[in-house]
Amino acid sequence: MSERANRVVRLLSQRRSNTAVPPSDAVLAELGLPVREVVQPATAHVPAVRAGAFVFTSGQLPIREGELLATGSVGDTLGIADGRACAQWCVLNALAAVKDEIGDLGQVKRVVKVVVYVASGALFTDQALVANGASELLGRLFGDIGQHARSAIGVSVLPLGAPVELDLVVEI
Repeated sequence: MSERANRVVRLLSQRRSNTAVPPSDAVLAELGLPVREVVQPATAHVPAVRAGAFVFTSGQLPIREGELLATGSVGDTLGIADGRACAQWCVLNALAAVKDEIGDLGQVKRVVKVVVYVASGALFTDQALVANGASELLGRLFGDIGQHARSAIGVSVLPLGAPVELDLVVEI
């Protein structure tokens, strides 16, 4: 993982978790994260869909500047810390997809559900610890409205060899 990616993860871990409002572009910039462009899918789907008061994202990979942060399986070629960092980047890409769909993260009333898929080595059983990277980041960024239901699922392989994929449901 790049030094830049590690630096951003450190900055995010320092953000206070007692916020009760969605993060603004200014907050993301303060954390060293430019206002992100949505990662466009390479296949036949869209990054996010609004249905009534909810936005559902497609699965998001840990892509930064067009490149995967890592490839491989957690518990095999990657450690839990690598998986957690990838999960955090997946969250940032999911939030970019939400923002692209609704125009402003300030409209988010609640993070409802997060599903984290972890490409796992044969004996790896700590998918929940990898998923905590995503959950903790959402808590830091959104405070109480970032607390959510979650699934953490171990899989044998993910698209492009990514170690983590995540989808998100938010209420607006």
